[in-house]
Amino acid sequence: MGFLLSLLLFLTVPSSNAGYWPPSPGYYPSSKFRSMSFYEGFRNLWGPGHQSSDNSGIAIWLDRTSGSGFKSVKPFRSGYFGCSIKLQPGYTAGVITAFYLSNNEAHPGYHDEVDIEFLGTTFGKPYTLQTNVYIRGSGDGKIIGREMKFHLWFDPTHNFHHYAIFWSPKEIIFLVDDVPIRRYPRKSVATFPLRPMWVYGSIWDASSWATEDGKYKADYRYQPFVGRFTNFKASGCSAYAPAWCRTVSASPFRSGSLTRQQSMVMQWVQSHYMVYNYCKDYKRDHSLTPECWG
Repeated sequence: MGFLLSLLLFLTVPSSNAGYWPPSPGYYPSSKFRSMSFYEGFRNLWGPGHQSSDNSGIAIWLDRTSGSGFKSVKPFRSGYFGCSIKLQPGYTAGVITAFYLSNNEAHPGYHDEVDIEFLGTTFGKPYTLQTNVYIRGSGDGKIIGREMKFHLWFDPTHNFHHYAIFWSPKEIIFLVDDVPIRRYPRKSVATFPLRPMWVYGSIWDASSWATEDGKYKADYRYQPFVGRFTNFKASGCSAYAPAWCRTVSASPFRSGSLTRQQSMVMQWVQSHYMVYNYCKDYKRDHSLTPECWG
């Protein structure tokens, strides 16, 4: 009955969708993994004077002197990585607040990265959530991003919401409040990150591109720009775990594959709230992104 009701909602919600919430995904992976304190799993990476942390979480901020970032104490080769984030309201153009996986410090110039990034905005316009996957960085002289961008069905400045990355050897799934919004499958070794990565959070000035391709810059009359992070979850196989370590799942299935209802809800979100898909950008050279071919 629940699935049929969700399907009915999927069919009847109009394209003018402001304020419409997704149907239930039917499964809530965040509830399956325990929360950890900030100190249990993370350390300052840069900008120590621009962060305030305690057992419950951390606030990091950007002003005209510096931004800030933090990093997990250990690398992982698969797992579920999530945290609850509350964003700065008002004018935040040019400012990036991010939660992501990366091995940039281990492989500079040739790194892998999986991003959840909030692109700053101007008064009266919604935040854009950008998901991205980099494979082996810019080692070939080209930075090949795989961006999909979304507007959210809520205001991310009003309350904390949970954002997560599920990374297994066969797929990457991005989730917002347990709702899958994107699945990135492993099509080949060349297009999928397989080397261990650390978990990061940061806030920084990306005025050159973050808001409407750099049209609007960071305005430090509105500083400090603050990002708040709490309810950290990092569960899976660390880089130091034995080979038989079993990857966690983002669904009830041990295989990790999404259920029919989760897949349907993901399609609903992409139909109603996705605002950019790199595979549909015909200005891109898709010889560099073969996963878009089929």
